[in-house]
Amino acid sequence: MQTDSDFLIDPSSQNEPRPDLVGLGWTPFFASQLACLEDAVQPARVLLASAARHHVQTADGPRLAVVSGRLAHEAADRAALPTVGDWVGLRPGDGAGPSYIVHTFARSTCLRRKAAGPAVEAQVLAANVDKVFIVTSLNADFNVRRLERYIDAVLDGGARPVLVLNKADVCPDPGRFIDAAREVAPTAPIALVSALSGAGLDALRGEIGAGETIALVGSSGVGKSALSNRLLGAEVQREGAIRAADERGRHTTAHRELFLIPGGGLLIDTPGVRELGLWSSDGAAGPAGFDDVEARAAACRFRDCAHEGEPGCAVRRAIEDGELDPERLGAYLKLGAERRYLARQQDVRARLEEKRRWKQISKRMRANPKQ
Repeated sequence: MQTDSDFLIDPSSQNEPRPDLVGLGWTPFFASQLACLEDAVQPARVLLASAARHHVQTADGPRLAVVSGRLAHEAADRAALPTVGDWVGLRPGDGAGPSYIVHTFARSTCLRRKAAGPAVEAQVLAANVDKVFIVTSLNADFNVRRLERYIDAVLDGGARPVLVLNKADVCPDPGRFIDAAREVAPTAPIALVSALSGAGLDALRGEIGAGETIALVGSSGVGKSALSNRLLGAEVQREGAIRAADERGRHTTAHRELFLIPGGGLLIDTPGVRELGLWSSDGAAGPAGFDDVEARAAACRFRDCAHEGEPGCAVRRAIEDGELDPERLGAYLKLGAERRYLARQQDVRARLEEKRRWKQISKRMRANPKQ
C-alpha cells in the first residue's frame, strides 16, 4: 500500500543538490506577486494534488499541505483550486501536521480542457508549463486532426508546443509522418524519437531548459510513460502495452504528477486523454495554430467571410489552386464552431450563476430585515 511519503520527491535520492526556487520554476512573474502580498507565506510548487491533501516542494524540501477552508470557499470553481504545477503560498500547520495552502499565485500559463461530462467547466491539466511535448506514435494511432486539437489547446493556454513522434524504431518510413506534422505545425519543433532504443532523446532533452517545466500529453499507448522514464532516468511510471488490433493503448498513468529532471528542468506526465474538449475564454477568437488559413482569410473580400462559398473568398481560392488542404480548412471551421458553442454555454452558465447569487442575497435580506 502506498503512503504519503511514497509520493514525495527527495532530490537527494537522485544524487542532485536540492533545488532552489529557480530550479523549481520560480520566475520574476511569481516573485513580483509575492512582493505584493500583505501576509508572509512560504512559496511552494505543487507536485501532486488530491482532494484530501497536496504534495508540494519548497526550497527547504518536500511538504504535505491542505487547502485552507477560506481559499477553498473563495475559489470560483474547481479550476481555480491549486493543481499540479501551481505555485502556492504556505503557512505552518499545527505541530507535525500538514501545512496550509492559503494562497495560489496567478498562473503564467494554463493547459486546460473542457471537463468530461455534461458540466460546462474547465479542467486544468497542468499549470505554469513552458513547453508541452505533444506525443504521438508512428503507427495507426497517428492522427493529424488530433494534433491540431492539441496544438490549439497548448497555444491557447500560453505554452509552446513541441511535436514528439515516438516509436521511430518500428517505423521504416517516418518521413511521411514528419511531413504531415510539419503541415499542421510549420514553426513548432518536431522530434523523432524512440523511447525503446533511446534514439533522438538527446535532442529532445535539448528542448528542456534549466528551470523550465515540460508537460507530456497524448493519447493512451503513444509511449508517454516510457518517455518519462527515459527523461527522468528512473522507472517512475508504469508502462503499458498496446492492442494489436488498432495499436491503441490503455491508461497506465493514473494521475498528473510533477517530477524533477536530473540535471535541471521539471516534467509533468499526464494520463492519456481520450477526449480533448476545447476550453477557451475567448469564443470570438479563431482556433490557434492555423496561421496558414488565417493568412489567406485576411485576403478575403468580406471581413466576416465564412469560407463557405462567398464571392472573393481567398481561402477557397487557395484550395482550388492546391495551396491549402480542404481537410485543413474543415478542421479550422470545426474547431471554430466548437469554440463558439462553448462560449455560448459559458454565457448561459454565467447568467444562471449570477441569478442564483442574487436569489441567495435576497433570501438573506428577507431573513434579516432591517429593524
